[in-house]
Amino acid sequence: MPDAPSDQPSDVPALPVTFRPGRTRAVLLGAAVALFGALSLIALLLEQVDPGERISFVFTGALLAGGLVLLARPRVDADESGITVVNIVGRRRLEWAQILQVNLRPGDPWVFLDLSDGTSMPVLGIQPGIARERAIADARALRALTVAHSLADPDASRG
Repeated sequence: MPDAPSDQPSDVPALPVTFRPGRTRAVLLGAAVALFGALSLIALLLEQVDPGERISFVFTGALLAGGLVLLARPRVDADESGITVVNIVGRRRLEWAQILQVNLRPGDPWVFLDLSDGTSMPVLGIQPGIARERAIADARALRALTVAHSLADPDASRG
C-alpha cells in the first residue's frame, strides 16, 4: 500500500478534466460550417428559384449542419464526485462508485463503462476514430481516475 500514493500523481490526471474526440470534433464542425455555407451560397446564386425555395435550401443546410453539430457533442466531464457522460442526445451523471470498469477493446468504436447496476454504457466522448493513440491515453486516464476514486472510497469498493 505505501507505493499507491506515489503512483497516483503520474497516472491520474488532475480534476476537473474533460475528454472529447478533438480531431473528430474539428472535422465535424468544419464540415457543418462548409455544408451550411455551400447550401446558403447555392440558394443565393440560383436565379431561377423563388424565395421559398431559397429558404428551403438554407433550412436544409441548417438541419444538416445541426446534425453534424450533434455528432460533435460527445464528451466526458470528470470531477471529484464522478463523471458526466454527454453522448449525442443524452447526458448522464455517474458517481465514481457506479463505474466498475472502463473498457476500450480492439475494434470497439468507443469506450464502454461496466456499471454497478449490471448494464454497460457507451461513452462516445472517447473514440479511437481519427486519433487512436489519444483515445487509448484518455481511456487509460479515465480508468486510472475510476480506480483511484474507488480506492479512495472504501464503501464504494465493497458495494
